[in-house]
Formats: sequence, structure tokens, C-alpha cells
Amino acid sequence: MDLKTKYLGFELPHPFIAGASPMIYNLDTVKKLEDGGAAAIVMHSLFEEQILQQQSGMEEHLERYGDSSPEASSYFPQASNFQLGPEKYLEQIQAIKKTVGVPVIASLNGLNEGTWVEYAKLIEQAGADALELNLYYLPRSDDESSSIIEQRAFQVVRMVKQFASIPVAVKISPYFTSIPHFAHRMEEAGAEALVIFNRFFQPDIDIEELETVASLKLSTSDELLLRLRWLAVLHSRFRLNLAVTGGVHTAEDAVKSLMAGADCVQMVSALLKNGPGYIGTIRDKVAAWMEAHEYESLDQMKGSMSYLHSPNPDVVGRANYMKIIQSWK
Repeated sequence: MDLKTKYLGFELPHPFIAGASPMIYNLDTVKKLEDGGAAAIVMHSLFEEQILQQQSGMEEHLERYGDSSPEASSYFPQASNFQLGPEKYLEQIQAIKKTVGVPVIASLNGLNEGTWVEYAKLIEQAGADALELNLYYLPRSDDESSSIIEQRAFQVVRMVKQFASIPVAVKISPYFTSIPHFAHRMEEAGAEALVIFNRFFQPDIDIEELETVASLKLSTSDELLLRLRWLAVLHSRFRLNLAVTGGVHTAEDAVKSLMAGADCVQMVSALLKNGPGYIGTIRDKVAAWMEAHEYESLDQMKGSMSYLHSPNPDVVGRANYMKIIQSWK
């Protein structure tokens, strides 16, 4: 079965890659990901907060004031929260490159243009094959319009592409007003791929201790539905590659993602639950399913359920919406 796909300029033997996760901390685990079948490996994000702590003594500042009130300690990140600081992150890129032969995709989450550009260059120099820009930003001011936030995102991509030559993927949220327009502008800015979608970890509230607490829940297959819709909408409309992340746990999930139009499938939660070798299990099950259903290649199946293949997708979407509302008993 021909499972070959293209992503960020790489010819991959199949579409299943290890998404951003703490599994990259340990080189033995990284090697197990490759041995388990991962066609590429995405590192977790390097955050600007880590860079600030290293560059400007932010760590001392946060430790001094972090416990000044019951609420403060839960808002400020401590150095111990980050297993890899900026220098260690760059060193880990080099170490992973020496450990595996598959493409290594670094990830960066910044706030200021200077940080994005500086560390994009350093990440490239460290040997990363590509860079995923993690556009995690939570607007809290009513002075920031949606157009300002989007323009800032486009500018980040333009600047990074101006100073770094490695391929760039942009990991986005589903909360933009017009995702097709946003994708079009991202392509114009120079991005080679979109990663759909970022999973935001929502904080919880401890009502006894009056603290905001971190709440981490792994994804489930239910989260895939939102991603399927937008993969289907965006497929073949742009030159951008499309990667799905969040909600792929079974071979059926993977088949749906590929039929909707994904060029590659990033897996994280399923690997944390089932181990690094699970990615090979999904690959083999998808290949068996395709053979049983008489597909000869991934290209033949990819996008077969996208909106491009619907004669009138708007009508189909509204009809399904009306039908599902009236179906509840």
C-alpha cells in the first residue's frame, strides 16, 4: 500500500508523525518514536517566558513576587516548570538530530517579533529541519481588535520567513472569524503548512484554596469533529499543507482525517496513553483498511470527503444542521 505523502517539503513514507509533547525530553523515547514508525517528530514549544527568564532575570523577579498574594503564585511560571530552557532546547535539537533520521520539527511560541525572529534563526542553526510557529495568544484587552491580532500573526510569519530559510508551519486555533481568509493570508505571508488545531489547556478554579490551578486532560476522539470540518473546507484551496492534531486515537479517526484532506496526522495523546509504538499500529491498521476498501494509494483517498467533492457544500452543511437539530428526542 502506497502511503507516501508530502509535508513541509519532505517526502514522508506515511502521514503519521509524533506531535509536540514531553516525549522529546528523553532521547531513548525519541528513538522509540522513530523505531515505532513516526515519519517525523515535532518538539514541544519553546516559550518566550523561558527566554525572558534566562535573558532578563525574570526568574528572580517572579520568585520575589510570585507568593505575594494567594492568586499570584498560580499565574507566574516558575523556572522549574520548564524542563528545557532556551540553551538546553537548542542543544536538544542537536541531540535529537543525532539520534534519529526522520525530520525534526522544532516549535516556538513567542510574543514579540524580535523573539520570534531571533530564536527562529537559532533553531535553524541548531539543525531543525522545519519550524512550527505555535500561535497561542489569549487577548484580554478590549483595545485589541480581531484585525490587529491577525495582522500581528501575519507579520510574525513574514518576519520569520525573511530571516530563516527552513519550512514553516503555523499552528492555529479554531477561533478566527474566517479561517479560510486567515489561511489565505498565512499562505501569502510565506507559511508552508497549517496545523489544525491548537489545544488550549483551560485553567480550573480551586474554590477552597482560592487558586487558579492547571488542568490537563488528554484529547479524545470527540475533539476530531471540529478539525474534520475545517480540513474539509480548506483542502485543495491553497498550496498550504494541512496537518491535523487533536483527537486522532484510532485508525478510523486517522482515515476520517485523511479523507477530509489532511496531508499528515500528528498524534500526541494516543501515544502518551499507548506508548511510542502505537503510531506504527495506527499506520498498519490504516493500510489494512485501505486495502480492504480497494484504495491503492493515500493520494487516491486524501480529500475524498472534502467540500471540494460536494456539489453544493453550503446547502449540504445547512441541511445537516437543520436535520440534526430536529433529530433530538
